[in-house]
Amino acid sequence: MIIVEFIILLVMILIGSRMKGIGLGIMGMVGLMIFVFVFKMPPTDPPVAVLLIILAIVTTAATLQAAGGLQYLVALAEQIIRKNPNHITFIAPFTTYFLCLFAGTAHIVYSLLPIISEVSAKKRIRPERPLTVSVIASHLSLTGSHMSAATASLAAVLAYSSAAIDIMLVCIPSCLIGILASALFVRKRGIELNEDPEFLEKMKDPIFAKSIDGPPLKNSEGISNLKPGAKTAVAIFGAAILLIILFGAFPAIIPHVGGEAGFSVTSSGQINLATLIIMITLTASACILLATKTPALEVAKASLFTSMATAVVSVLGVVWMSSTFMASNEALIEHTFRDIVASHPWTFAFALFLMGALTFSQAATTRTMMPIGIALGISSPHLLAMFPAVNGDFLLPGYPTLVAAMDFDRTGSTKIGKFVINHSFLLPGFVAVIVTVGAAFLLSSLIL
Repeated sequence: MIIVEFIILLVMILIGSRMKGIGLGIMGMVGLMIFVFVFKMPPTDPPVAVLLIILAIVTTAATLQAAGGLQYLVALAEQIIRKNPNHITFIAPFTTYFLCLFAGTAHIVYSLLPIISEVSAKKRIRPERPLTVSVIASHLSLTGSHMSAATASLAAVLAYSSAAIDIMLVCIPSCLIGILASALFVRKRGIELNEDPEFLEKMKDPIFAKSIDGPPLKNSEGISNLKPGAKTAVAIFGAAILLIILFGAFPAIIPHVGGEAGFSVTSSGQINLATLIIMITLTASACILLATKTPALEVAKASLFTSMATAVVSVLGVVWMSSTFMASNEALIEHTFRDIVASHPWTFAFALFLMGALTFSQAATTRTMMPIGIALGISSPHLLAMFPAVNGDFLLPGYPTLVAAMDFDRTGSTKIGKFVINHSFLLPGFVAVIVTVGAAFLLSSLIL
């Protein structure tokens, strides 16, 4: 019976991922209905904590965007990339990583992709090289950023006071090592642009040639056109991140309020870190609005805010369906895999990667799979080391950041292969994730 149930789970995820948008969430609900009414599974509790964390964090990022802070960060990143054109294969991915790490969202990469593509083409560096690693770097940033739902979700699942800071200590340096390995891997990958028949054919078009060799595109929303409170918004946003890091690094300073243990309070009477993240980020949103005099209605119009609805619906549907399946089959799953995982904990990384590839969501994968890892007896240091494996969303070339990179590469070097799965991002992504997880295992054994 579990095989039939598992097939239904996969079918719902695959159909939902093809629908895109809220498709993953609503198909998750269809699967949940089938599990409950056909297979008589008792539904688990919905992932309220994760949903609230996503709500708070994305609202804060959208407030930063509405106040012009996100525009300021992107303009700074653009300056760094344009000043180092000959080393763009290395500069672009690391710039992208730190920008997304700070903001807690990979969606900023959309603003950088046309710049990376343009600078690469002008220097006759194959755009496929920096574009692919930059996209992978934007995904890896979510497994280490205090402002990402995935990292906050893992901290909530691990549920010990210094979990958040441990994630940063292990995952950030590991991801940087993985990005460096991926950049080195693509450094000479593919035929040189000046020898690429497709590019040479396109350069016969004088309009296309002029667009490549003409003056650089000007960013109409650069530093010169910033909103008055943009820098203030970034400062407040940064202060919120530092405050969260401070509470994570020094759990003794987290207030003890007593009361019954629940969502907001631990069994020891201390405020839960997830609750602190929600309070701090939304308070930061209020401070940004007040300090920069940004109308609250502008936040609701921000693209990041509108994307939050998709994220919430997707996480609600797929995580609720998956957790119900896992809870109903927990005994069998534990019995089947406990010995394997106990002897070789790293094998759990494969499950994380595949779930990430199927759900297109690091947060949903974290919330669904990490509790299973705990139930299987995997230690917290090992779970931390395997955390970057949730970045399997590059396996299938349908994720928006991958599609955008291919669209922005006018040279045609970044593309989907004949067999679909053999696309430009596949090998750089594998190298980055494998090296990152390996480095994380080494670091966790030394640090934790």
